[in-house]
Amino acid sequence: MKLVTTALAITLAGFSYVAQAQQITGAGATFPAPVYAKWGEAAKPATGIELNYQAIGSGGGQNQIFNRTADFGASDAPVDMARLTQYRLLQFPTVMGAVVPIINLPGIEANQVKLTGELLADIYLGKITKWNDPRLVEANRGVALPSVAIAPVYRADGSGTTFVFTTYLATVSAEWKAKVGADTSVKWAAGNGAKGNDGVAATVKQVRGAIGYVENAYATQNKLTTTQLRNKAGNFVTPTLAAFTASANAGDWKGAQNYAVNLIDTTGADAWPIVSATFALLPKDAKDPARSASVMKFFDFAYKSGGDIAKGLEYIALPAAVQDAVRASWHSEIKGPNGMAVW
Repeated sequence: MKLVTTALAITLAGFSYVAQAQQITGAGATFPAPVYAKWGEAAKPATGIELNYQAIGSGGGQNQIFNRTADFGASDAPVDMARLTQYRLLQFPTVMGAVVPIINLPGIEANQVKLTGELLADIYLGKITKWNDPRLVEANRGVALPSVAIAPVYRADGSGTTFVFTTYLATVSAEWKAKVGADTSVKWAAGNGAKGNDGVAATVKQVRGAIGYVENAYATQNKLTTTQLRNKAGNFVTPTLAAFTASANAGDWKGAQNYAVNLIDTTGADAWPIVSATFALLPKDAKDPARSASVMKFFDFAYKSGGDIAKGLEYIALPAAVQDAVRASWHSEIKGPNGMAVW
């Protein structure tokens, strides 16, 4: 009887990983913050897990998980293999979303203005400074563009949204690639910075003639004026869930190392050209297996039950095969101090 009792105690100790941890802390990207907030609201009554998420930017999220000051980090910019190895981290995607240009022009309605990647690059390079510049007028025949100075707004903090946006600009503009490049923080040639997606959205909303870039949910929630954008097929498309999904469906998940799939400027007549996955970073060496297991339980709930929530905010859920692959990696790579799988 004593042996049975001891064996049962050991078994229950293993399952206590999930039962003990109720609150989890995450920090990082502002890109997925709206959907994480909604997932957190839904997960608490369903799982007993409470999410405390600090949207401090992808750079901050990476630093927090490197230093183990949060249970998970969040970044739109995928972390390279060398740093994942150095800091003993598993990187996995959580959801996909789109970056959209936003503008503040009196008398101009949403999606009335047409932009190309080359025009966007030249605006942020400081080469196009007025809304009635001949190149903008040519692209927008029939639209009365005012003689208003363009006020570019960019992210002042280390930002995965900036990484996604500048990766797009570097893809479509050779001059941008050579002079500025793509990173979470770059040396901007023109404009002023604001902190977070919410900061960029607020600044554009306040400044006449402003242009900025944000995750689409921020544009939708703040009723900001978005634009059309020319895609790789040469078509001008509006920022809609259907256009985002068309781009996401073209992703090569099987060929992506550490799930860092490239969804920038994908092919497809209706594809929106600036779509990206966003990622969570979780220690492989789980010092507190209960909290680590709760992080995985939270995202498992989001995968299983958060698709409609994501869709309502115009994010795109991960393909089922990718979700299954992530769950398998949780089981094979996240280990407790005893070397046993946490999930």
